[in-house]
Amino acid sequence: MMLNCLIVDDEPLALDLLENYVGRTPFLQLAGRAGSAVEALQCMEQAGKGTREEIDLLFLDIQMPQLNGIEFSRLLAERGGGRTKVIFTTAFGEYALEGFRVDALDYLLKPVSYTEFLRAAMKAHDWFRKTSAGEPAGAESGAERRDSIWVRADYRQVRVKLEDILYIEGVKDYVRICLADGTSVMTQMSLKSIGEQLPKGEFVRVHRSYIVHMQAVRAIERGRIVFGKVRIPVSDSYRDEFMQLLAQRAFIAPKAGGTGEDVPAKGEIKTPL
Repeated sequence: MMLNCLIVDDEPLALDLLENYVGRTPFLQLAGRAGSAVEALQCMEQAGKGTREEIDLLFLDIQMPQLNGIEFSRLLAERGGGRTKVIFTTAFGEYALEGFRVDALDYLLKPVSYTEFLRAAMKAHDWFRKTSAGEPAGAESGAERRDSIWVRADYRQVRVKLEDILYIEGVKDYVRICLADGTSVMTQMSLKSIGEQLPKGEFVRVHRSYIVHMQAVRAIERGRIVFGKVRIPVSDSYRDEFMQLLAQRAFIAPKAGGTGEDVPAKGEIKTPL
């Protein structure tokens, strides 16, 4: 499957680099290049008319004059941008979270290497291949599932890998993201808003103050999920969903390391809820 792509950047050298990368990628076809979001909008309006093929993919810079990439992406969505997907390119890491909030497929931080470019392009190719095969475009398939989220902590944007998260705790106007290495990241947002960024089925709310990573659950004692010395309660209102997801997943227990703590076997929990 060939993907028609449009590259958008107000820096000529950045456009030249992306054009070179597109030319080196066998499943990408350059539909055009634009030096501003306004110029890109004109290209998008012409796409699909006459002999001009529809644009599948945008490599879109964020910080541009008149109309930035985030605003342009929102404008396309409001006008019904069809199946066009966006991969943002920018030199400013603080835009990462905002980029994912407008449903970008991926985010590349300048200077962009060809390896990172190819990884993002392959992600887009998988998305279109699965969509054309009849899978729901809105479903979060393995090809487009995010492997991380961006949050603001201590006046900077921090990338948190999903596989490192044990659980997330709501603390008034903040959430504490607790990681497997014993550290945590504190960010000012609601538990509901961060939950909306997480893959459904992998992360589940079990209490008004807690979201847990299902893959990290290894033991349950007396109605509480065990993470080391931490015991997380499961509320009655969330119990059924949690137990259904627990039954669907096959947990691989870690080997006992001489801690004295019982290690549940595969699929086993210590004490039923």
